[in-house]
Amino acid sequence: MNVTVDAASLNPVPNRPAVPPLDLRQDVALLTAAVIDVESVSGNEGPLADAVEDALRALPGFTVVRDGDAIIARTELGRPERVILAGHLDTVPLPTTPGARGTVPSSWDSGIPGDGILHGRGTTDMKGGVAVQLALAARLFDGGAEPVKDVTFVFYDHEEVEAVKSGLGRLVRNYPELLEGDFAILLEPTHGTVEGGCNGTARFDVTTRGEAAHSARAWMGSNAIHAAAPVLARLAAYEPLTVNVDGLDYRESLNAVKIHGGTAGNVIPDLCVVEINYRFAPDKTPEQAEAHVRELLDGFDVVCTDAAAGARPGLNHPAAASFVAAVGAEPKPKYGWTDVARFSELGIPAVNFGPGDPLLAHKDNEHVDADAIRECLRALQTWLAG
Repeated sequence: MNVTVDAASLNPVPNRPAVPPLDLRQDVALLTAAVIDVESVSGNEGPLADAVEDALRALPGFTVVRDGDAIIARTELGRPERVILAGHLDTVPLPTTPGARGTVPSSWDSGIPGDGILHGRGTTDMKGGVAVQLALAARLFDGGAEPVKDVTFVFYDHEEVEAVKSGLGRLVRNYPELLEGDFAILLEPTHGTVEGGCNGTARFDVTTRGEAAHSARAWMGSNAIHAAAPVLARLAAYEPLTVNVDGLDYRESLNAVKIHGGTAGNVIPDLCVVEINYRFAPDKTPEQAEAHVRELLDGFDVVCTDAAAGARPGLNHPAAASFVAAVGAEPKPKYGWTDVARFSELGIPAVNFGPGDPLLAHKDNEHVDADAIRECLRALQTWLAG
């Protein structure tokens, strides 16, 4: 069935550019190129969301819901188990370096579409994964066979910006019943290996204060930047932990990521702020992570400015175990924060699995091997067919 639940897409945005229809049954690597070629830097996901929605509504077997620039497509087969396949439509801004190939439109190393290495913004993070979702949706009922699990496909906006704008967070608030499931797969790039859970992340401002004075008479003041030296010394001496959580080793990190202070070249600064990022293993809550940082920096003015919990691997869930077996590679931990944490908060075990090298995400030469995209599709299609 194909049911229109939300009419938001029936009110087109004035002057929104028309996008060619997406052919979901073409080779998935070519589909990836087509998805990349619809520029969708955060805040400009509308044209791609329109194309994705139109393509999904043309398929049989799905209930489709649109919320802003996020789309949910669900099968309703009455299976005893439901899995969620999710991916974000947005990318970071296009590179500004002259000659950078990780941009829009996409390009092929070989010059032959579908052959070899595909360059373009989002090839790894994560339009390759989005293309796999779309191709899988189009092939789900091919050959008269239905999947052994019910499937919910989720495509959402504003992942690459501050969490308050997250399209997935908005869907959780607006349509929690449509995001119910037993297991979730986020198609973030993992080099085709299952990465369980994710580290949590927290940011802190550490402020030191002094007294302003003319730099020619520095003894009349107190230098706030110098006062931050012990903060940096403690961070430099800190030895991050590696924590085993449910069989996976999560490496933590605690670093100064920015420092600012001072008003002029001839003024002793009276204020300095060191910004710190702590990536903590999913055995800790954000509150425990904050307590750990405060203990390390005891005696300093520490303010937590942002925090997001991690997610445990969830690999002991039967669906996760069967998926790991289908992929056939040893699962690894996810060191960065991803939206698997949002599914974990909903009580849904979740893993990361997608084509492309995560180390290439956001780089000027972002690229992916066409065969990696095809292999990702094959693994998921085989698993869902039982």
